[in-house]
Amino acid sequence: MLHQLTYAFFKLNLTQPSDNTIMHWVNTNAVAELEYALKHGNYKTRQLAAEGLEHVGRPSSIPVLLHAINDKIQNVSIAALNALEALGCTDELIISITSKRFNWVKQIRDQKEKRNIPKNKKHNIYRWQRASKKSFERVKAQLKKPIR
Repeated sequence: MLHQLTYAFFKLNLTQPSDNTIMHWVNTNAVAELEYALKHGNYKTRQLAAEGLEHVGRPSSIPVLLHAINDKIQNVSIAALNALEALGCTDELIISITSKRFNWVKQIRDQKEKRNIPKNKKHNIYRWQRASKKSFERVKAQLKKPIR
C-alpha cells in the first residue's frame, strides 16, 4: 500500500521513489512503474529504474531503454546499455551499443588528455609588472624630470 502511495505521489511530481520502493517494483515485476521512473525521475531514480528493468527482463521495455541510452547523465546511459545487453536484443542493436561505448571511452580519454596537458605557458606580465603599473611608473618618472 505504501509503495502505491509513493507511486501516486511520484506521478503528481511531489516526491521521488526511494531505493526500497524501486526494489519492491523490481520484485513485483511492476514494469509500468519502472518505465515511468526511467522517463520522469531524477538521475538516481532513472539509474535505479534502468537497473531494475534489467533484472525484470521484459522485452516490452526495450523502447524506453533505447530512449534512455541518450540520457545526459552517463551513469543512466550505461545502466540502460547494460539492461539492453542483458535483454539480448538483435545484432544491430548490440552493434550500436558497442559503438556507443567505444565513443564514450574515446571521449573520456580525450577529456583526460586535455586535462593532463602540461601548461608550460609562462606569462611575461607578473602582478607587479601589469601594464597599468608600468604606465603609472613611466608617468611618474616623466614628472620627476625638469620641464624645459
